[in-house]
Amino acid sequence: MIEGNFGDSGQLFFEIDLITSDGLNLPVDAMLDTGFTGFLAINKQDLQCFDWAYIGEEPLQTAKGESRFDIYLGTVILNEYEYEINVYVGDEIMEVLLGSEWLKILPLVVNYQAGILTLG
Repeated sequence: MIEGNFGDSGQLFFEIDLITSDGLNLPVDAMLDTGFTGFLAINKQDLQCFDWAYIGEEPLQTAKGESRFDIYLGTVILNEYEYEINVYVGDEIMEVLLGSEWLKILPLVVNYQAGILTLG
């Protein structure tokens, strides 16, 4: 189980490790976005250092309508487990995003009043 923290506007943040193709672990704060239905989304400029394998393109419904994203096969460590997942890459992604796909395999516990935020 990983503990998260609450952002100033109530956002949910978790520290995860993104793994480069040569095995380097890069810790990042990722924001949980339940409106995003994939596992992970990052900005295109952040992609360069990971050297992940390109899979193709995929359309995805966003708050601004349907957009096309590049998909890469990336590796992350979350909750002490390593996952190989599809990563959505786009130009207008401001934060590293964890999507709702994680909620299908990891339980989320949120209690703002008690300051409890856990995933896994």
